[in-house]
Amino acid sequence: MNRIVIASLALVLAGPALAQSAAEKTGVNSLIGIAPKTEDFVVEAATSDMFEIESSKLALVRSDAATKNFAQQMITDHEKTTGELKGLVTSGKVQATLPTAMTSSQQSMLDKLKSQQGNDFTKQYHSDQEAAHKDAVDLFKRYGDGGDNASLKAWASATHPALVHHLEMARDLNK
Repeated sequence: MNRIVIASLALVLAGPALAQSAAEKTGVNSLIGIAPKTEDFVVEAATSDMFEIESSKLALVRSDAATKNFAQQMITDHEKTTGELKGLVTSGKVQATLPTAMTSSQQSMLDKLKSQQGNDFTKQYHSDQEAAHKDAVDLFKRYGDGGDNASLKAWASATHPALVHHLEMARDLNK
């Protein structure tokens, strides 16, 4: 009986925190333009970088010259932002935990890419890059406009234009 009471109390107390994270995960915050919590932003930004880097490494091996050029730029730029984000966290300016793996959704996208070759791979990579950068542009804009950590907010705002450029490049590849 005590276990049930304790478990119920834990769920009630954790509810508001879980709801905020769930709102970000389900896209509710994005739909209504609300900035994510700092922890959610860090996780989403870091896992997005992981996906961009790993999928682009595949593209360096499996795609045409234009796509390889784009992929190399993605690797270079997203390794840079990964380092910057890690620096903010390790310096103590941002209180968050960096993830060590992509989300299950991103891993599924990467696994699908790994199973493809040739034109099928290139089309999927282009589509994935456009979708990933659309999400990243939205995420960074929302946090840059309304985030609650000044250092991270400044970084998100400064990084946003590069992500907009990446999205434009991905859209051009997708034509």
